[in-house]
Amino acid sequence: MGGDGELARGRDAAGRLAWADAYAALSLADRSSSLAGEDLELLATAAYLLGRVEDCLRALQRAQQLHAESGEPRRAARCAFWLAFHLINQGELAQASGWLARANRLLEDEQECAERGFVLVPVALGQAVAGDYAAAGRTAARAAAIGRRAGDADLVALALSVHGRTTVRAGRVDEGLGLLDEAMVAVVSGELSAPVAGAVYCSVLDACQESLEWRRAQEWTAALAAWCDKQPDMVTFTGQCLVHRAEILQLHGAWPEAVEEARQAGERLAQGADSYAIGAALYRQAEVYRVLGDFTAADDAYQQASRRGLEPQPGLALLRLAQGRAEVAAAAIRRVVAETSATFRRARLLPAQVEILLAVGEVEAAADAAGELAEIAAAYQTPALRAVADHGRGAVLLAKGDARAAVVALRAAGQVWRELDAPYEAARVRVLVGLGCRALGDEEAAAMELDAARGVFAQLGATPDLARLETLDRREAASRSHGLTTRELQVLRLLAAGKTNHAIATDLVLAEKTVDRHVSNLYTKLGVSSRASATAYAYQHRLL
Repeated sequence: MGGDGELARGRDAAGRLAWADAYAALSLADRSSSLAGEDLELLATAAYLLGRVEDCLRALQRAQQLHAESGEPRRAARCAFWLAFHLINQGELAQASGWLARANRLLEDEQECAERGFVLVPVALGQAVAGDYAAAGRTAARAAAIGRRAGDADLVALALSVHGRTTVRAGRVDEGLGLLDEAMVAVVSGELSAPVAGAVYCSVLDACQESLEWRRAQEWTAALAAWCDKQPDMVTFTGQCLVHRAEILQLHGAWPEAVEEARQAGERLAQGADSYAIGAALYRQAEVYRVLGDFTAADDAYQQASRRGLEPQPGLALLRLAQGRAEVAAAAIRRVVAETSATFRRARLLPAQVEILLAVGEVEAAADAAGELAEIAAAYQTPALRAVADHGRGAVLLAKGDARAAVVALRAAGQVWRELDAPYEAARVRVLVGLGCRALGDEEAAAMELDAARGVFAQLGATPDLARLETLDRREAASRSHGLTTRELQVLRLLAAGKTNHAIATDLVLAEKTVDRHVSNLYTKLGVSSRASATAYAYQHRLL
């Protein structure tokens, strides 16, 4: 088939979203007779969607040059924009800046046009990266307004997605999600080019993940999956889609399916050049392996994710906690929280910080983390984030001995998790509710809560949580045999961790004399006379 025939076949394949056929035919046509600028843009699109980023960049560079030489500055500027956009995603910021400068130069003598709006999009992204979300929102809004006047659906949707994402990060979650929903209308109605549609999908789902807006995430993930299914050759966005689907499956307790989706995501992404996205797929695998109790596989996946440039926290710290290396976990979570300033990122770390600090007896530090999490949840107002905050607050109140208030907060968290069909999170909350009921003297309610949690963990295969319940049962039996109260057990565990009475009083918000009395009482009940012997007894009888 001659060059003209291959060109026609390539255009037809692109129209059918058959990107592999389009790429092959257009490449053959280009070798036979160099493609025109418009067809080079089509070749670049096919290459990009197949994960062939370098081929995409080369085609765009040629198209940009041809448009400039033929006196089409707007088309040349649009190609320069896409070069900058792809290079930004590759982390090549200096080259991206150069192409943006060229795009602006090409537009110097042009009246208002869509291309002027496109070159504002990277400016808004840069402002967002710098943390100036207000400026980023204003710039993105200007770009969207230009797009509306120019009648360019791609520009409007891309600008809306940037505006929405930055608004979410600024803490105005409802407003930001509304902007993202508006961008998605153009996606689902088929108004956008494939690269823009995919970029908007990913931006929307990332915003949902950052704000724990799981209901929207599930809806848009299903829509993304349907869109990807229509383009089976596509690589660039299908991998990200599988990662998001894996997270939704894990939330709903379909753990084997979540591992498989994450594995397929890694394989799909490996065909492209997005190392960070591969890291996200590996991290998701690690998260499922961790809760299943396959600690070796989890550790390996976290390490591989880190090598791909992804921060493996808080999952790796939680793995260390599950392995009994609580101090290592505490050091890791303190480090990453101290390094993290962005609110939406801290919201993903703080729940783990609360859990880990409580495990090492740092009750006041855990309370501070829970308080910050509650403030973020109050600002974001998404159900799952409120549930996470209530869980953290309830765990801290329980550690401080205020079981009644703890149970109220924990029941609120459990209700949200049930509404979101998140069985594992709901079961984890029920364990703490059970302990709260036990502290309040309601053994029947405690038994029902703990048995319900045990049933869910068994069904899911959550072996670490089942082991923790067995440990709690042994501790309860041991404490009953020696008559220790819940508060005396708390004091014993902190004492065994090497804390002084003064430090214990600070952690539990008690008077030091009250702690002195608790220590004296537990010495009497255990038949010991020193801190060392009390600690040894606690270890021997698995009270820690």
